[in-house]
Amino acid sequence: MTRQEYTTIETFMLDNMKDSAHDKHHIYRVLNAAIDIAAHESDVNTNILIAACLLHDIGRDAQAANPALCHAQVGAEMAYEFLQNLGWQTECARHVRECIASHRYRGDNAPQSIEAKILFDADKLEVSGAIGIARTLIYAGQYGSPMYIIDEGGSIRVDKQNAGEDSFLGEYNFKLKNIYGSFYTAHAKDIAAKRQKAAEDFYNSLYAEITENYENGIANMAKIEGVQYES
Repeated sequence: MTRQEYTTIETFMLDNMKDSAHDKHHIYRVLNAAIDIAAHESDVNTNILIAACLLHDIGRDAQAANPALCHAQVGAEMAYEFLQNLGWQTECARHVRECIASHRYRGDNAPQSIEAKILFDADKLEVSGAIGIARTLIYAGQYGSPMYIIDEGGSIRVDKQNAGEDSFLGEYNFKLKNIYGSFYTAHAKDIAAKRQKAAEDFYNSLYAEITENYENGIANMAKIEGVQYES
């Protein structure tokens, strides 16, 4: 890939990145991780991999406007059309499309090629460790999701019981803590394993602090005459 070609693809990516949790820095971290993983694999087409990494989230804006859409599918078609117009061979543009279409964690389209598996792993490393915690909190804030939910009995909810019900604690238990067994490549698994404790420690500390706050609050408010405290 020539420098000019890289810059053209990069510019197209930058024009389509508006989500602060999936911004240009996310893209560059995914690309950096992918190239690192690729160095531990054989027969990787780096041109395909670089293009797929740069373009994998360009469908995010469309999904934000219409949640019924899948950003991976939309972005895959956008990338395919863009690369075709850029003069890429149809087979190569199709390969990039397949990589992007299969990079989503919650999809049923598993990555098949080594390039697709590397993109998947590099993107999922962004959900691991401290980076995963920080990005999830940013994303939750963008869409107005709370840090946690208190149920009718006054207990802190740590899971998702209803469709579309989101909180940070719920997302951690639904996705973040389960990501570590989802990697395809050995190097990505090693990186994720090193990051796992940081995420677990943060979650456990956050949950403990919230719990302590509520338990102390309820106990102390109960001592104040005439106060009806609702958690």
